[in-house]
Amino acid sequence: MTKDPSAWSVWQRGEITPDMWVYSWVAVSNMFTAAGQDHRRLRKLITPAFTARRIEALRPVIQEIADQLLDDLAVDSDGTVDLRSAYAHPLPMRVICHLFGLPEELRPRMAQLVEKVFDTTVEDAASNFAELQQMLTGLIASKRQSPGDDMTSVLIATRDEDGARLSEAELTDTLLLIISAGFETTVNLIGNAVRALLEHPEQLQQVTAAGGKRWNDVVEETLRWEPSVAHLPLRYAVEDIDLPDGQRIARGEAILASYAAAGREPAQHGPDADRFDIDRFGRDHLAFGYGVHFCLGAPLARLEADVALTTLFARYPDLSLASPAAEVPSVESFIVNGAQRIDVTPGSPTPA
Repeated sequence: MTKDPSAWSVWQRGEITPDMWVYSWVAVSNMFTAAGQDHRRLRKLITPAFTARRIEALRPVIQEIADQLLDDLAVDSDGTVDLRSAYAHPLPMRVICHLFGLPEELRPRMAQLVEKVFDTTVEDAASNFAELQQMLTGLIASKRQSPGDDMTSVLIATRDEDGARLSEAELTDTLLLIISAGFETTVNLIGNAVRALLEHPEQLQQVTAAGGKRWNDVVEETLRWEPSVAHLPLRYAVEDIDLPDGQRIARGEAILASYAAAGREPAQHGPDADRFDIDRFGRDHLAFGYGVHFCLGAPLARLEADVALTTLFARYPDLSLASPAAEVPSVESFIVNGAQRIDVTPGSPTPA
């Protein structure tokens, strides 16, 4: 298999057009579509922007954002609040915009555009993608003129040992990849973890009784049980692949990787793979990919989720779901996995 869309027979025939939602996933020049030596080159150029020091330096920033959002939490007249729109959604967006130096006035529109990238029902895919590319091009031009201590400036300045930089297309599409992946997926990681804990109060009690030492278990089990990305476009067969059941994936066909199915696979996770269990042994889920394609932003997503969850449940220890999770519609996408709303009854807050 390969990630290079040039191996996709449908792409070769020109049947993927800008008005289709999948276009923005394959018509890009970044690590998402790169393979082999090209992928290694891009990853080597981008890795310096994701040093452990740079990510850990964001902890106080993330904490400040979480505290502010909870300070401003507006409860409806019926005593409930949509935690997705009030907390799980704005927290990663503010973090990623801070990280890349996106001006405050552009952030709301950026959030709307990125959400549409993951919406597999969207009808204005071409105009959405064009506007997103235009916004990122403007950000790059601004940072070239006035560099800052942000990841956009780092990516602009990065060179390899031969002095080569990211091309203009690679730079723009890399920003698109990192901002998109770093925003929408973390929204659903936080939201799915909150819902999982509130649906399993006995496990929430274990976590709080452990004095905050088990939030990592919550994050990892959520990533396995309800991964933020359910299905990821796309891989392509470079030769015929015969499956054990007798079916064949023909050369040139697209392959959809199902992380949601992998996380619930009994052969890998035991006969109770459908059960959320923070005591489950092992951390071998595929939520962040695998091998050379393992997500560079994984440490940041884990850090954001840790801060978001610990802060939320410390501030609102009596938090509860306002309606059964099964009644809440999912986001309109078969790519990302999350709820459109998370209606909760927060209860009385503890002092900040």
